[in-house]
Amino acid sequence: MNLISPRTLKAGSALAVLGLLATACTAPSAAESETVSPTRIAVTYKDGVSVLDGKSLKVLKSFDTEEFTRLNSAGDGKNFLLTTSKGFQVLDATAPELTETTFVAGAAGHVVPHAGKTALFDDGSGTTTIFDTNKLAEADGKLPEVQTVESPAHHGVSVALDDGSLLTTVGDDTSRTGVKLLDDKQQKIAESTDCPGVHGEGTAADGRAVFGCEDGALVFADGKFTKLTAPDTYGRMGNAYVSPTSELVIGDYKDDPDAEGNLLHQITLIDTAKLSYKVVDLPKGIEYTWRGVTRGPQDLGYLLGTDGKIHVIDPSTGKITRDIDVIDPWEGPAEWQEAHPSLRIDGNTAYVSEPAKKSVYAIDLETGKKTATVRLDAEPNEMAVTTK
Repeated sequence: MNLISPRTLKAGSALAVLGLLATACTAPSAAESETVSPTRIAVTYKDGVSVLDGKSLKVLKSFDTEEFTRLNSAGDGKNFLLTTSKGFQVLDATAPELTETTFVAGAAGHVVPHAGKTALFDDGSGTTTIFDTNKLAEADGKLPEVQTVESPAHHGVSVALDDGSLLTTVGDDTSRTGVKLLDDKQQKIAESTDCPGVHGEGTAADGRAVFGCEDGALVFADGKFTKLTAPDTYGRMGNAYVSPTSELVIGDYKDDPDAEGNLLHQITLIDTAKLSYKVVDLPKGIEYTWRGVTRGPQDLGYLLGTDGKIHVIDPSTGKITRDIDVIDPWEGPAEWQEAHPSLRIDGNTAYVSEPAKKSVYAIDLETGKKTATVRLDAEPNEMAVTTK
């Protein structure tokens, strides 16, 4: 494909505040915060979003939104970003308040906090908006100063690195092919176009980044890209589950492009230091979706299976080392947007949603016991935790 040189990085007002009525009806490391805010959980459902207390799961406040919205942690320990039709709308979880502050976007996509910066990708324009993560928490209802990087419109993602450089996907309105590295002056210094259908990202220990491809994964480490090839002709990894203190990455895996439904039965294991890649089959009867995998205590993997259990996974071998009974067995969604069980972890607490019972649970990962339960008025869909 023809490469288009990125434009110079600029402090922007191009993506400025767009007022969005708070009551209008219509998916890792980040900056440190000077004040410690209590853990908050946000849960979306049809036409709304609720903020829950992280310990008791008490519903602190609920807000009307659009029919379906995505939900992301801003990375500052205080705010969430709702991806609505107007852009990235700030949900202050501490107040709590669904603010009118919005990073305007034509098609709000991925939110990636890393290295003290948060990068927002607008699929509609190809624009990446970058801001200091802690500045959002300090902005008091206003937008922080931003920088923007422009590229052709596509479904993409960007990651800000420690040295001021930026990893951003390569694509246009017809295809996505890889990732490029831009320096702090937005000059291209490295690139790989060997990642068809590039999707998702994760940053492991020592700043090593991994991106999913339809035929494996692409790893960026030590200033260069390395392609890791899947064992199948079609071997798609779309999401990377990482820990900033581990070089090991767990990814989802799909080996059949024509498979019906959204349930998966294999995972990928990537060692970003050794640049190794392998696919592991889960035991029979255990399937999952992208909403049900995360990392937790001891850098282990945690997977919510269709059998209703949290399966603890050794990321070096893929072996399940422990099972925790949580919810009833469940079936996969026909469409990925449909409400189905979700798993998030904060410290030693796991949060699990069970749409069939309109419930969310807090589970102590040491004892495996539920410590709190809340029943909502609607089926919980996406779920996120305030993270720093």
